[in-house]
Amino acid sequence: MKPPDPARIHTALADATFRAYREAVIRLPLDVLKVIGDAARTETNPVARGEFANILKNIKTAGELGVPMCQDTGVPVIYLTIPPAIPFTDDLYDAVAEGVRRATKEVPLRPNVVDPLTRHNTNDNTGMGMPAIHVKPGPKFTVTVLPKGAGAENMSRVAMLLPSQNDQIEKFVVETVYLAGSRPCPPLIIGVGIGGTFDGAAALAKAALLEPVDAMTDYEQQILCAVNRLGIGPMGLGGDFTALAVKVKTAGCHTASLPVAVNIQCWANRHETVEVIV
Repeated sequence: MKPPDPARIHTALADATFRAYREAVIRLPLDVLKVIGDAARTETNPVARGEFANILKNIKTAGELGVPMCQDTGVPVIYLTIPPAIPFTDDLYDAVAEGVRRATKEVPLRPNVVDPLTRHNTNDNTGMGMPAIHVKPGPKFTVTVLPKGAGAENMSRVAMLLPSQNDQIEKFVVETVYLAGSRPCPPLIIGVGIGGTFDGAAALAKAALLEPVDAMTDYEQQILCAVNRLGIGPMGLGGDFTALAVKVKTAGCHTASLPVAVNIQCWANRHETVEVIV
């Protein structure tokens, strides 16, 4: 079978990236809305209940007006799945960048991406290559946009534990949230990566944020309960819910190491997947 025309692929991917970014910053996924709503209904702290009311009003207003729900529209973290019929070329990266530039101008998005040393800003959220584009094979051609704001990202951590410190993973997650305090705008969604390598654990933790948050394993629930015992609460003002969910992803690691990464996300766990039709 003849592969699709490269120009059609480029146009379709750029358009899908634009639509995914626009949707991600304006509306939350249904599973995220569910855990926010559940927490708002069961929160017992009066101040925290007020903060949940503000969060829910924020979400509703953004959807009604078609504007980003947060002034920090993040940096673009992109995940592509590519079926065998689609050639894997550099043009895919160019198409994603085009979609991000269009979203920056039209949504609009705050231009957040700068050179790490000179702090030069191209004002289009690209330049020097975007922060992260992850590619994997799959049955469908899709693009997923995960906008990552700095308030939460700055509080993320990686630890290289020893294999004998398996029981210290929960402690490391709780310590990370404790040190973060109110800065990542809790209540949080917490991605935890266990295994792989130093960089691999961080990638696992970020990818964990894409998993459905309205269902957790016993292990994830155990960590969540430990985090919520901190009592930091919504916006750091105290309450039952310092975090809304914990999601864990694992990978094989070296016999002599136990990498653990915690990727913090605020209550606005924004992401959207769009199928690319060519």
